[in-house]
Amino acid sequence: MRLLALAVFPVLLISCAMGPDYTRPPGPAQESFRMAAEERELQSIANIPWWELYQDVALQKLIRIALEENKDLKRAVASIDEFQARLFIARMDFAPQLSGTWNSPVARQGGISFPGFPNPFNHYGQGSLSWELDIWGRIRRANEAARADLLAREENRRAVILQLVGGVAQAYFDLRQFDMQLDIAKRTVQAWEESVRIAQARLRQGVINKLDVDQFEAERANAAARAAEIKRQMVQKENEIAVLLGRTPAQLFRGEALTEQVMPPTVPPGLPSDLLQRRPDIVQAERELAAATARIGVAQAERFPKLSLTGILGAASPQLSSLVSPPTDFGVLGPFVTGPILNAQTLGFQQRAAEAQTRQALAQYEQAILVAFREVEDALVAVRTAREQREAQVQQVDALRSALHLANLRYKGGLANYLDVLVAQRNLFEAELALTSTRRLYLVSIVQLYKALGGGWSPNGTAQDTTPGSSKVTTKG
Repeated sequence: MRLLALAVFPVLLISCAMGPDYTRPPGPAQESFRMAAEERELQSIANIPWWELYQDVALQKLIRIALEENKDLKRAVASIDEFQARLFIARMDFAPQLSGTWNSPVARQGGISFPGFPNPFNHYGQGSLSWELDIWGRIRRANEAARADLLAREENRRAVILQLVGGVAQAYFDLRQFDMQLDIAKRTVQAWEESVRIAQARLRQGVINKLDVDQFEAERANAAARAAEIKRQMVQKENEIAVLLGRTPAQLFRGEALTEQVMPPTVPPGLPSDLLQRRPDIVQAERELAAATARIGVAQAERFPKLSLTGILGAASPQLSSLVSPPTDFGVLGPFVTGPILNAQTLGFQQRAAEAQTRQALAQYEQAILVAFREVEDALVAVRTAREQREAQVQQVDALRSALHLANLRYKGGLANYLDVLVAQRNLFEAELALTSTRRLYLVSIVQLYKALGGGWSPNGTAQDTTPGSSKVTTKG
């Protein structure tokens, strides 16, 4: 046995694994982002931990709850445990497989006959040994695929964390936008209440007609309807956040107002090549490509004969007490070869299927890179234009607020008609709502850029931890 193992071991060392060896496909040659040509900073926003980027204490609390209780994240973690076990199973194929049976009947019923043994035995124990010699590299390729699958699942967990942090932040900013818009709608309703009161008094005095009063009441009803619509959107957004937190719908606590959120004044992006190592979805697609490539070797090796060392070791005796005595021992050990004959064509199609799956994985990997570049460019242009749009709308709101004030003074003094007030109040209401949307758009654009750059993930592929003061999360192997 020892001599046979020594003879087989060099064969295993020099034997080659079938199928192509995996190499990472070449990445894009782009050296800078189109919308980031004017940036001079080298430090990437993606290197900022989320608790430093999102400084709202209430938002930080919501994110921590989501990271602890979100169901999609728990499923991703459980998936890692599953594929870790699958990797251990694949590694066990390198070792000999030993199984045993034991029989000790209570009563003798005619005895049991063994080939080569003239006498019947009632008590026997038998062990079966099987060890496949990985000449063609089937087991090695299967282990490569299992390891790549595990790494892909770990990257999937990181992608879920990144999406979860960004999703909670974006939904929270949406909620704060609805809060601000609801305040604007309520103030507008109160302003229209005052206008209706004044119009009714002027109607009683005969200064204006009923048409003017109807116009003011119609605008008041319109503002009240908008307030009701915003309330509905606000409650639905709270329900959305509750699901992200892994909880049942409930009213959520608030933190800083939309206008008080602290965000970086400039957004320095990272280098385009960093995306290939930073974004977990790209790394996951690349690991899935590596697994698919390894399975080509598994399919090719299945088409060749398998060489195994098999044996049977056992003992038999009519008496249980003499089962371990030398006269009853028996065993056999030798090589065992199996190979495809009638199913060779089927195995050929299996190899073709594995090759097709690899081409699919390659296309998915290349598509993930293209989507990543698009998302970064979209987020960069959104951040820049939203900032410019916000500054312009702030000036617009200030001007309309001043115009409304003058229109009210002129209307109360009898120097202007009701149309001036209606137009001024309506324009200011719409402009204030639009400004809150732009403020929210700027904050959400920062969130989207943070996600697009793989925010919170270091370039070597390990994740910065999701909570301050904790150690980093790293992958095994």
